[in-house]
Amino acid sequence: MPKKVLVTGGCGFIPSNFIRHLLANTPYEVVSLDALTYAGNLENLRDIMGHERLSFVRGDIRDHDLVREVVADVDVVVNAAAESHVEKSIIHGGAEFVKTNVEGTQILLDAIREAPVDRFILISSSEVYGTAEAAPMDEEHPLNPRSPYAATKAGGDRLAYSYFVTYGLPIVIVRPFNNYGPRQHPEKVIPRFITQALSGEPLTIHGDGHASRDWLYVDDDAEAIEAIITADIDGLAGEVVNVATGIDISVRDVADSVLAAVGADAELVFVDERLGQVDRHIGSTDKLEQLTGWRARTSFEQGLEQTVEWYRENEVWWRALTARDSVSSS
Repeated sequence: MPKKVLVTGGCGFIPSNFIRHLLANTPYEVVSLDALTYAGNLENLRDIMGHERLSFVRGDIRDHDLVREVVADVDVVVNAAAESHVEKSIIHGGAEFVKTNVEGTQILLDAIREAPVDRFILISSSEVYGTAEAAPMDEEHPLNPRSPYAATKAGGDRLAYSYFVTYGLPIVIVRPFNNYGPRQHPEKVIPRFITQALSGEPLTIHGDGHASRDWLYVDDDAEAIEAIITADIDGLAGEVVNVATGIDISVRDVADSVLAAVGADAELVFVDERLGQVDRHIGSTDKLEQLTGWRARTSFEQGLEQTVEWYRENEVWWRALTARDSVSSS
């Protein structure tokens, strides 16, 4: 029988692309659970809401009763729900981030204690590592989160691991590196650069632009998560796995690449470095390949070209988000 997969935060950037991937490439039924906060945009799934294998539940992973009810009817949980706005965590502190990223994870974990599932996949973050002490960073790299957001992701990450150790639950912890692609909120750096370039505005860079990241195209991330669902759980339970490309590119070089891809000649404006900035991120890809056979297959040039084209064709989508954010912050 096809699996039924619960994807929390399903209207967000990574999970909405993952849901599309599952519906297009697998026979799985999918349940999308989302509270529709700033990061959960219903438009991300609007055109597939009528799909016969997709059901949508509006709700919060901090709602104990709702979570118990939904989890009792699925085979796999992919917890991708998160407060993920780094700048917001720096300006306002970690309160909301703790509630969703730690407490919400705890509620889901306790739900699968009551109603066992085939596997529970926690979408953590490479931000838990902080700045690379060695390159590339493997899964044994120390955890040195440098923002309240990153610290709460580390908290949920380690809480999930403790439920594997304590209760023997089929937990897999996934640490994706910097995703980019269609449907990413314009507050993130690559869509911000793209939308600024398309609008004829200067591209704003924090610091001098030397900070580098391992840029992962979101469709590759979706393939990795599917591979983790498919692989033998005996080899994966209790494991932490990076999802990365093994290549890092500086923010300044990304800005130049965006301008070239858009065909714009905009100014680069350098502003103050963001508090808690991470200097370098580059991930080891060996472990996930050994466990599942997965390796990223989209080059940065290919992924950026596809991303620019999507934002060019979906101006109404991103302008609506930008306008909404402008109103909410005023």
